[in-house]
Amino acid sequence: MTKPTLCVVVAPDEYDLLFAPESQERLHDHAVVEFGDGDRGTELPPAAADRFDVVVTSWSTTPFDPARLRGERLRLALHSAGSIRRLFPAAVLRSGLRVCQAGAAAMAPAVAEMALTLTLALLRNLHRHDRALWAGRDWAAARQPVLGRALAARNVGIVGFGRTGREYARMVRALGASALRAYDPYADPTVAAGYGVELVGLAELFRCSDVVAVHAPSTPETRHLVGRGELAALPDGAIVVNTARSWVVDEEALLAELVSGRLSAGLDVFDTEPLPATSAFLGLPNVVVTPHVAGGTVEARRAQGRIVVDELRRFVVGEPLEHEVSVESYDLLA
Repeated sequence: MTKPTLCVVVAPDEYDLLFAPESQERLHDHAVVEFGDGDRGTELPPAAADRFDVVVTSWSTTPFDPARLRGERLRLALHSAGSIRRLFPAAVLRSGLRVCQAGAAAMAPAVAEMALTLTLALLRNLHRHDRALWAGRDWAAARQPVLGRALAARNVGIVGFGRTGREYARMVRALGASALRAYDPYADPTVAAGYGVELVGLAELFRCSDVVAVHAPSTPETRHLVGRGELAALPDGAIVVNTARSWVVDEEALLAELVSGRLSAGLDVFDTEPLPATSAFLGLPNVVVTPHVAGGTVEARRAQGRIVVDELRRFVVGEPLEHEVSVESYDLLA
């Protein structure tokens, strides 16, 4: 069987991070591998659609005119990063090019793990104790913040029950959380029940939750899905965790609740990134912030590369692809 010709349009350092040596070896086993143009190999070569059967893209890939994906040979694009929207508009799929997304499945456990980390840090006042010890070196004073709360005693709400929402539910349930609710109009109630999760309306979720973790994608219908009314419905002392997209939460409304001290939050995403040094989020005692790193673990990156190679193998031998984006599902993607 003739190997397909594949073009990797990814910067060398990112390529090595995503593809472990064994994954690189497997990539070469299944295809004739070439690399992109430009100083860092991130540019799609001229006439790529007539020269290659498969392209591999990632965050570092230089944006290109989607029309360049139409040609005699190109049949598959394997995106090793997160959202495909920056490089592949829906029209590309409708024209017949198959597109697979490796990042969503690979990063879901990592993002959920960060959401869990922020949840536990806020419940147990980890940030307050740490900051007090660093600031005053006073052991007794650092023990003074109010007692922490147990995850098992909290009502947990999840906004968005896709891959990451399901991973978060699995993790918090394993740690004893028993009252789990989720809002997702596209979720299957039977699947949710398998995770011990009850699907409810958005208003009920916020009214009944002590912890809300946001895992919804940024789509037109999720813009400020979590707004002033939803936040106001949360009980005093509730926690909001967002490792998804700032797009989903009304940042001004959230900030007002945080400044008042009524709510606490763990945030990995913001309307403006990088977060300005003057941001009002910085310095609030009831807030833990991280710089959009929720999906960034060594294991997640290597999993992204493995998924690309596995999809390539399936494509070569004619098996169904497991991470293909359909025209129907495109609008539900982040």
